[in-house]
Amino acid sequence: MENEQIKIILVDDHQVVRGGTKAVLIPHKNIKVLAEASNGEELFKLLESHKPDIVLLDISLPKMDGIEITRILQKNHPEIKVIIFSGKTDEDSIFDALGAGAKSFLPKDTIGDEIVEAINEVSKGNEYLSFNIPNTILIKYMKKDRMAERFIEKDVNRLTNRELEILKLIAEGLSSKEIAAKLFLSFRTVDTHRNNIMHKLQLYSLQDLIKYAIKNKIIQL
Repeated sequence: MENEQIKIILVDDHQVVRGGTKAVLIPHKNIKVLAEASNGEELFKLLESHKPDIVLLDISLPKMDGIEITRILQKNHPEIKVIIFSGKTDEDSIFDALGAGAKSFLPKDTIGDEIVEAINEVSKGNEYLSFNIPNTILIKYMKKDRMAERFIEKDVNRLTNRELEILKLIAEGLSSKEIAAKLFLSFRTVDTHRNNIMHKLQLYSLQDLIKYAIKNKIIQL
């Protein structure tokens, strides 16, 4: 989809959420919001005249929830990719959304830059899970879906011993604050190491860091 706009339909029953999300996306010239809907019925009506690349979809909707909408989209419009943008972040909601065919799951407290990053990644055919999803849930999902088996191995020798230590703790589910306390480092130092790890490995999501750690046996499933 290089050099083409990524066409989006927003689906949320709260107009203020749709408006806020649209305001985040408008400055990005490679993204175009085609239309908005407040429920599944409105979405399917829009699909008669619009051809989005991605539907940004809430789970909790009247009449038909986002999981069921995702299943219908996968069956009738498999070319459309789904990003779930939800206030629900429990394990069942995340697993159900991804199991139904969603390519990305973003909590509603996700910052604007990460929403844009998720859209860009999903448009390329990649999966994207938010940094705000607990690592323990990500690891459980990978174990269930065996996503790590499809991950391209990269050279672990690029990382220093300290970076490997921090990567292991990240993949085990510790936050930067918890890692700092455990290793007697400042929060800023841990954050710098984390950024260096991502830059060296050219991995830009928490999901990919965990998959890397699994594939290279830094942690075990």
